[in-house]
Amino acid sequence: MLAALDLDFLRIRAIALNGFREAIRDRVLYFIAFYALLLALATATLRYLSGGAHEKILLDFGVGAMALLSAAIAIYVGTGLINKEIERQTVLMLLPKPLSRAEFAIGKHVGLTAVLAVAVAAMTVLYFAFLGLSGTSFPLGPLLLSSLFLLLELAIVVAIALVFGAFTTSLIAMLLSFGVYVMGHFSSDIVEFGKIANTREAIFFTRLLYLILPDLERFNLRNDAVYGILPPVPELCQSVLYGGFYIVIVLAIATFAFSRRQF
Repeated sequence: MLAALDLDFLRIRAIALNGFREAIRDRVLYFIAFYALLLALATATLRYLSGGAHEKILLDFGVGAMALLSAAIAIYVGTGLINKEIERQTVLMLLPKPLSRAEFAIGKHVGLTAVLAVAVAAMTVLYFAFLGLSGTSFPLGPLLLSSLFLLLELAIVVAIALVFGAFTTSLIAMLLSFGVYVMGHFSSDIVEFGKIANTREAIFFTRLLYLILPDLERFNLRNDAVYGILPPVPELCQSVLYGGFYIVIVLAIATFAFSRRQF
């Protein structure tokens, strides 16, 4: 299949490395430092403000802040990856070479996903360190798995950000990506809303939205992981397959959108 698409892994790797270095320079490390600051403030103040429930609040706060900050990285950097190449006109030097637009989009996605893997790993280490310093007990395995599923969720968000960044401005792409991110966590509720409305049009529209939008909530293991609870293995495997399939489809759309742009 890859041969049919004429994909070259060396060219994809070169684009990914370039995207990785560019994203690291794009103030990504400041997000990690900000996360450390938030954890330090929470560790120092929650003990005195939470009435004895500071350990549970710190567990929830840490995973929640990690998810929000890493999503901000994915949207902020992902929507600008292709647009910056176009604005700087560096894309004009890349595309005339034996580099397909599919390789360009895939390389950008791999590069930013690698940046997010570094960011999530760093924030997870910081999270465990502050939990240990505060004397808070935590389920190591479930929380590690929740971080891995967070990375899969972010890979989907990056693909979506690349789609919007391929055919519109960075600001509009950020707003659209954020909207899809929020709606993706409430896609199941959207279907229920259609059932409550109880009209044929509402049911059809909400089900269509559910099919189009990513079901990001299936990757949210954080709420149960803090209690040491995880879904069954078959359900986890289904989520991984769903995430991989959705990324492939969205990257195909991103490639098509990028191919329609004139330079």
